[in-house]
Amino acid sequence: MPAKPLSSSNRLPAAAVHANAPVGIFDSGLGGLSVLRAVRAQLPDEAILYAADSLYAPYGERDDDFIADRTLAIGEWLVQQGAKALVVACNTATAQSIALVRERLPIPLVGVEPGIKPAALQSKTRVAGVLATQVTLRSARFQGLLERYAADCRFLCQPGHGLVQAVERCDTGSAEVRALLHGYLQPMLDAGADTLVLGCTHYPFLDETIRDIVGDRLMLIDTSLAIARQLERVLDQHGMRVPAESGASVAPRFFSTGDGSHQQKLAASLLHIDATVEQVTIPSRRTSTPDSRAA
Repeated sequence: MPAKPLSSSNRLPAAAVHANAPVGIFDSGLGGLSVLRAVRAQLPDEAILYAADSLYAPYGERDDDFIADRTLAIGEWLVQQGAKALVVACNTATAQSIALVRERLPIPLVGVEPGIKPAALQSKTRVAGVLATQVTLRSARFQGLLERYAADCRFLCQPGHGLVQAVERCDTGSAEVRALLHGYLQPMLDAGADTLVLGCTHYPFLDETIRDIVGDRLMLIDTSLAIARQLERVLDQHGMRVPAESGASVAPRFFSTGDGSHQQKLAASLLHIDATVEQVTIPSRRTSTPDSRAA
């Protein structure tokens, strides 16, 4: 997850970026709101631009080229809006695109990744579950995490088919969602897992339902706070953090490539933020044709 320094030829001059410029947070849809929640708690004085590519969500069912194409396009759009740093608050986009986007954007980036390391450190039974998208689980980045940090801990990896779509429609506790989660989690419990990695930023919004199902049998690993702390380090490193005494706290601005109604509802109900969502068009190579929504 640590952000790698940009090459000197690709980095904006320090004088070109004002500390009061906003931080951009991007997700394929609404899951990154869980990261926004942590960033606001850790860095309350930072202005935030949150962009959801809801028209093309979920990314977990897209091909790798499509994910990279959209991630780069929205990153470039946020730079145009004046973002001083970018949080790619999507495990799928990070897994497939973070290296490319770092090369192409002139601002520091922070990606996200499933909490394999903390799960391996904390599991007592040495069996842990991972709930993530299929794209994240098959990615070389995720496999590298397992190779580096799994040690003697056995990880049971489960694609969370249908869960992102449920959160996108603001369904975090229906009978249908409970049935999906029960089907994914019971085999982990049967195998002796005592820890569950929430490997998608949408999934923390399901934590209450998950806890209703598993009780205290699984410790939930959510890396949102770690992401916020990494962003804080990156801003300090580049001299771009808003001074604590500035009193410049402003409400986040929300953008969506979809109609934004679900984003507004989720922000209000789960984050207690009542804000307008601005609908935007962000073209890219893969979405320039009339049938690109189904690309």
